[in-house]
Amino acid sequence: MKQTTLLMSEMTWPEFSARLQDEPVVFLPTGMLEQHGPHLPMGVDHLLPTAIAAMVAQEVGGIVTPPINYGYKSMPRTGGGPSFPGSTGLDGATLIAVVRDVIRELARHGVRRICVIDGHFENLWFLNEGIDLAMREVGDTGLRVMCLQHWELLSRDTLDVVFPDGFPGIELEHAAVLETSLMMHFYPELVRTDRIPDNAPMEAPPYDVWPARSEWVPASGALTSAAQASPEKGAAMAEQYRRDMAAAVRRELLS
Repeated sequence: MKQTTLLMSEMTWPEFSARLQDEPVVFLPTGMLEQHGPHLPMGVDHLLPTAIAAMVAQEVGGIVTPPINYGYKSMPRTGGGPSFPGSTGLDGATLIAVVRDVIRELARHGVRRICVIDGHFENLWFLNEGIDLAMREVGDTGLRVMCLQHWELLSRDTLDVVFPDGFPGIELEHAAVLETSLMMHFYPELVRTDRIPDNAPMEAPPYDVWPARSEWVPASGALTSAAQASPEKGAAMAEQYRRDMAAAVRRELLS
């Protein structure tokens, strides 16, 4: 018999309704459409959470919704900013409303366990606000929600494998070793390996200004070198995600 899909978008409504009888965890990937250097597609920030969500859902018997693939506006010091063609951001209030509406609708269908997995640094507080507003609206339904940004689960042991010379911090890791390695693991066909940049780390002051200073950002769009990325490093991170995210979901949503 054909195995039931994990993807909500591929289910018929009767299939989805039947799956809800088991009270599964429903994973909501969130991200952004923005530049990721000359070597990665602009959908990295929602492609990675979607792949990670599918991997963890396989472990816990969950369902994966379509991603929210637009996020809060990219900032020069963390994502390159809007000066790159294609980077398409939402106002914070818009993202809050979308997250609130999607979670409220899932709850209306009978979903009671939701895990939001995010892949865009700037999104976090807007996701938290959308979740909080949805929880207020749905009332006492028993809905439980957790929200995480995937890199926050990386252990020191994994970071030492991926960054033997030291982790530069997630702010500089835009389109660099972390994301490039994960894309090499999950979506190798989308990585332009002949265009991987090896530029020096971005140098910018510890504040933002408006109008944005595009000259702060390396011309490649990668905020530091991605030259040391590899599929093996991506696999090491993915394995830790599979193990530790599944454990966290079981602890917070299934116990």
